[in-house]
Amino acid sequence: MKNGIFKGAAIFATAAMLPTAAYAEAGTIQAKLLGTLVAPDASITEVKVDNIGLPAGSDTAANDNFIPTIAIEYFVTDNISLETIAGLTQHDVDGTGGIGGLETVSDAKILPATLTIKYHFGDMDGFKPYIGAGPSYFVFIDEQPGTALVGFGADRLQLNDKFGVALQAGFDLPLNDSGLGLSVDAKRYFLRTDASWTDANGAELLRTRHKIDPWVISAGLAFRF
Repeated sequence: MKNGIFKGAAIFATAAMLPTAAYAEAGTIQAKLLGTLVAPDASITEVKVDNIGLPAGSDTAANDNFIPTIAIEYFVTDNISLETIAGLTQHDVDGTGGIGGLETVSDAKILPATLTIKYHFGDMDGFKPYIGAGPSYFVFIDEQPGTALVGFGADRLQLNDKFGVALQAGFDLPLNDSGLGLSVDAKRYFLRTDASWTDANGAELLRTRHKIDPWVISAGLAFRF
């Protein structure tokens, strides 16, 4: 009887020391195809130049957008990875407060180049939650003055490309043993940029400082290699 107990204990101890199957190991590459909601939390923080006479209490708000995105992730260790995303989002900006309902920016396209370092918490039967953070660089493409500013003579709009910071949290969940998984991710960006509207002669009509702190929520499929 005692021999049986000792043998059972030995087998259990040996099994406990064996490595468990990890969802992602060092050297793993994971590609993700995601649907992404981009929800800007934007406002004017400072009016630097005002040659059009903005009413008191003038502010702005950008519309949300839903876009496809691609993410590529490389696991440096079993629990630490580097991830970059690619996606192009487009937004209009309308006035609020004293300029409520007036369009100030039309069809601004934004490429939020982002690199985050992520820490994944254990395996938990394959369910791997994570947190992350890293730099971002917002590239503004083909932004145009909104109809309200065109009415004041604006011919050109420039939004300055800027560095920002992204915070991140989410989880990966394997769906089979062949590398297919579910990925859910939430990012909050923190960015400040200037917007400048000029007329056909290059004279500056309006320049404002903006806080652009979008929520970026994604879900989709992940493929491990």
